[in-house]
Amino acid sequence: MSQNWKIYTKTGDTGETSLIGGERVTKDNLRIECYGTVDELVSWIGLVRDQEAAMPWLETLIEIQDRLFTIESLLAHDGSELKNPLPMVVEQDIVFLENQIDLMNEGLPALSSFILPGGHTLVSYCHIARTICRRAERLVIKLSRTENVNVLNIKYLNRLSDYLFVLSRRISHDLGAVETLWKPRI
Repeated sequence: MSQNWKIYTKTGDTGETSLIGGERVTKDNLRIECYGTVDELVSWIGLVRDQEAAMPWLETLIEIQDRLFTIESLLAHDGSELKNPLPMVVEQDIVFLENQIDLMNEGLPALSSFILPGGHTLVSYCHIARTICRRAERLVIKLSRTENVNVLNIKYLNRLSDYLFVLSRRISHDLGAVETLWKPRI
């Protein structure tokens, strides 16, 4: 980036922003809500990876942030023809998450109930990231009803929420934190 580049453009001061491709939309547009929620998720995953207990998963978490930036760019594209192609999410990205889930799941106790988030700050961060991921997935599904959205983006978000759940369990297990099972009062 040039040293002359400024973070403020003043083009959004009236509540509009530009998509990749140039189309102007309001900042409360569903497309903006989608990639804004994915951006929120990227930040929470950054918080997760900044914790010392997450060091064994550092490279994987950085890879996930990279893939999420790809999804953000795809969601921000207005569908017009571009001079330079955008990166894409591919099936191998989803397989990567599934393999990571399988590795982390080894040696974890079987589940017989829902788990109440908590037990350790990092475990709670993982659960917060998981719930934001689910919200992003719901929003992108809603967007896909009216806009062209690659199904692999939705699939990736779905698998990522599974990954974050298993990561929370793995960290809880490795740190010896208590996993509190939900016992509904009936």
